[in-house]
Amino acid sequence: MTDPFSAPFGSLFGDQMTIANLADGTYAYSGAAQPFENFSMHPGTHVLHYGSACFEGLKAHRQSDGTLAIFRLDDHVERMRQSIGRLRMAVPEADLIRTMIVDAVEANASFTPDAPGSLYIRPTMIGTTPNIGAAAVPSDVGMLYVICSPVGDYFAGGVRPLTIYVETSIPRTTPQFGMVKSGANYVMALGPTLDAKAEHGADQVLFATGNDITETGASNFFLVDDDRLITRQLDESFLHGVTRNSVIELGAAMGYEVEERALSVAELSEWASHGEVFLSGTAAVVAPVGTIVIGDEPVSVGDGQPGKNTLKIREALTSVLVGDSPDDHGWRTAVKG
Repeated sequence: MTDPFSAPFGSLFGDQMTIANLADGTYAYSGAAQPFENFSMHPGTHVLHYGSACFEGLKAHRQSDGTLAIFRLDDHVERMRQSIGRLRMAVPEADLIRTMIVDAVEANASFTPDAPGSLYIRPTMIGTTPNIGAAAVPSDVGMLYVICSPVGDYFAGGVRPLTIYVETSIPRTTPQFGMVKSGANYVMALGPTLDAKAEHGADQVLFATGNDITETGASNFFLVDDDRLITRQLDESFLHGVTRNSVIELGAAMGYEVEERALSVAELSEWASHGEVFLSGTAAVVAPVGTIVIGDEPVSVGDGQPGKNTLKIREALTSVLVGDSPDDHGWRTAVKG
């Protein structure tokens, strides 16, 4: 198998998948994984024309004792159900999604690399009604499926200081869909991210539309120093990250004063002179930021290197992921592997 640490994140796949087909409001699942294979679609399939798709991203980690565990499975299941509901499609029972994820992970367990690698899990829902006149109605036929990908680090180069470009004009996504993991949200961030990479050498774009900082194109956003852990309060304009919530709960337990509130670009610029900045997400875990580009001006975060508090929080989270720390929150779901 190709080394997941040298291959691009998400470009490798296990050889099994799970599928449930939706028709007449009911999901039909065989109860077992099946071989990973291509789909055949009608050219008029709803998802291809009207974007009736959403997904989740979560991980299974090889534990320090050699077993396998999925991180925060139930939280991701509930977010998936919420996303499907926003597509106005029939929402599957939580037990079905949960079972399909566990079955897919167990069937692909042999593909899971040792830490710091993991098995990335991608449950996906698509509308499959063959009707190009159905722009104003949801798809009443669909497919729910789960695939798995052995992965290493999300950002090439491992744990390194990232460069973030601050975008104050272009919105991250449409407000009412910001909390849904839909492909449309990610394609909206694609152009600004590519431009920021080309013009400023940025790894990600931090969206601060109207001077209101929310998230980057793929991660939630934090400020931290020796005392405080600060992030934007939740609303429907951006993703309610499961890793974000994990960082907040761990940070509070570690003694940080947690603040969920509005953040301005001016505060960020001032904070960079004395504090730390990091991103959080299932793929990124906890990723330090070393440089912030505001306008055309690069601003160094501290000395430009990963900060001690960022690394301490990352280590605390990683220890839970791989079973080195007690599971005080009940976040790990053991599976066969």
